[in-house]
Amino acid sequence: MNIAVKDLGVQIDGRTIFEAVSLEISPGTMTALTGPSGCGKTTLLNCLGLIQRPTGGAVLVGGVDTAGWRDARRTRFWKDHVAFIYQDYGIIDDRSVAYNVTLSKHRSRSTTKRVDEVLTAVGLSQRGEPAAVLSGGEKQRLGVARAMFKEATFIFADEPTASLDTENRELVTALLLSRASSGASVVIATHDSRLAESCGARFEVAGAGQPMQHAAAGGGR
Repeated sequence: MNIAVKDLGVQIDGRTIFEAVSLEISPGTMTALTGPSGCGKTTLLNCLGLIQRPTGGAVLVGGVDTAGWRDARRTRFWKDHVAFIYQDYGIIDDRSVAYNVTLSKHRSRSTTKRVDEVLTAVGLSQRGEPAAVLSGGEKQRLGVARAMFKEATFIFADEPTASLDTENRELVTALLLSRASSGASVVIATHDSRLAESCGARFEVAGAGQPMQHAAAGGGR
């Protein structure tokens, strides 16, 4: 399943964020959305994830135009296929670390084992502790653990390395690359040039009135 946008445009409060964007996200790829602050990277990411409704153009999932999708169908798409990694973490502080991975209080033995595996993979082990005790960087890695646990078809990440030191930035980059290698479509809005260079494709979001640019990147699939 792929996601494609065709001649996409977004206006917010009368301001054109971007226009005439065409882009395709294929399975097994990691794509970086780059550009200066305020150019619309996060807005484009949210359009691809069906959070932001465009004011022009089309967003197609598996070749199907999503313009007519009602809230229930969008919710089902998110539940079945999508994981989001938020710049502001998206963590529920008063719930346990494990709950923030599964978003459920009910866990079988196999689920608990899988939680332990993904937390270990991101360098966390505080399964029973409240997420409030985690640092900003640890919360960012917890968001990555949630995406890994879900084994989502699409992963949309907004500045996933922004709060991380060099070692953990490299860890998160490797984990996202591994998800792409496993067949997921990973899309990242980022200012991190090293992360962008690790992606297989790069899309420069130039903002309203400026030409959008595709570019091959370095180490992605």
